Amino acid sequence: MCCEHGSVVVVLPAAAQPVSGRREDTCAQGDGHGAVADERVTAVASSRMAPMRVGVVGCGDVATRIYLPNSQRFPEFEIVACADVDPHRARELSTASGVPHLSVPELLRSDGVDIVLNLTSPTAHHEVSLAAIEAGKHVYSEKPLAIEPAAARQILRAAERRGVRVACSPDTFLGASLATARRLVSEGVLGIPVSAEVVMQHSGIERFGHPRPQAFYAPGGGPLLDMGPYYLTPLARLFGPVARVEAMSRITHPTRTVLTGPDEGTSIRVTTPSHLASLLRFEHGLLATVTMSFDCAFWTHTFTLNGRDASLRLADPDEFGGPISIRRADDDDWSDVELDPGITDQGRGLGLADLAEAIAEERPHRASSAIALHVVDVMAAVLAAADGEHPVAVPPLEVVDELAGDLPGVDSSLPKSERAT
Repeated sequence: MCCEHGSVVVVLPAAAQPVSGRREDTCAQGDGHGAVADERVTAVASSRMAPMRVGVVGCGDVATRIYLPNSQRFPEFEIVACADVDPHRARELSTASGVPHLSVPELLRSDGVDIVLNLTSPTAHHEVSLAAIEAGKHVYSEKPLAIEPAAARQILRAAERRGVRVACSPDTFLGASLATARRLVSEGVLGIPVSAEVVMQHSGIERFGHPRPQAFYAPGGGPLLDMGPYYLTPLARLFGPVARVEAMSRITHPTRTVLTGPDEGTSIRVTTPSHLASLLRFEHGLLATVTMSFDCAFWTHTFTLNGRDASLRLADPDEFGGPISIRRADDDDWSDVELDPGITDQGRGLGLADLAEAIAEERPHRASSAIALHVVDVMAAVLAAADGEHPVAVPPLEVVDELAGDLPGVDSSLPKSERAT
């Protein structure tokens, strides 16, 4: 993996092996029970030697509701430890799941952890991923890779230096719906790709019952960084890198109110754009309009790909399944497309399973850190363009083909083409 002058060329280490050896110099000391903690982790990990051993950092809702339950369906990895800066959260998750809880430094030092699953808040992704890398661990991070391009590049450089891998969600592009879309585009059903239309809008995170929505209205939050990766990741995989963006933004409501939880009634000052409208020009000529909003009356979603010969209407890319429909030039209406075999339900963890399998097989993994970096670059360019109201160039990207081989948990392999040109 190499980063130079804004470009990223991905060359994964030929032999990324499970971590061994304690590194006392990488983290602050824990709560004084490191040896006991290591024994707890080793006891769990040694029960099955084949899976890669995963330690979760960040024990909030995503870990509790999604990753821990879903881990049972993926034999490629096993969650053997959890940690959080709030020890109470870690203990709660441990009690509910039976997974040993450690302090964050203990988990990072543990010989019984191969991969750190970074489920912290976006503003903490950079710090936690770097600490894990310096401890010699592979990293699978929730999106975004970081909230700023320089921080994302620092993560990739550190991984190159330490000889470990970094992967990043979203992994929904591995589900049946977007995999089908990728096949159709690769087969040329659109003809010459012309445009993409993306709209994701709703009335605000607090209206979905989130007990701590404050971070969504501060720098590092907002609709673009929250939901943008779900749309930008498949667009980059379908059509290649974005070259330039133009954008405008607004803050419709300068304050919000927490509607539930311990902070109910608290006022939130909105300090990051809550509605953004952007135009993306891809290197191969495709134009995409992308609108992201927390300011509209109701939730709605549009994800349409348009070409000279046909258009594809895609499902919500926050999901693994969902309908795809097509309308060709001579059609009177849209018709449904049968999805390829693959995961259609809640498949979070599929990207982590692929990373674990890829490490064992010494092949590239699919949840590419290079594409995750490109998505961060694009989102930063949109915010900069909106702030200055002028076009902003996106740093170039080169990427290896990361779609070879069979996908864990899926009966058929994914198409090999990375993008349509």
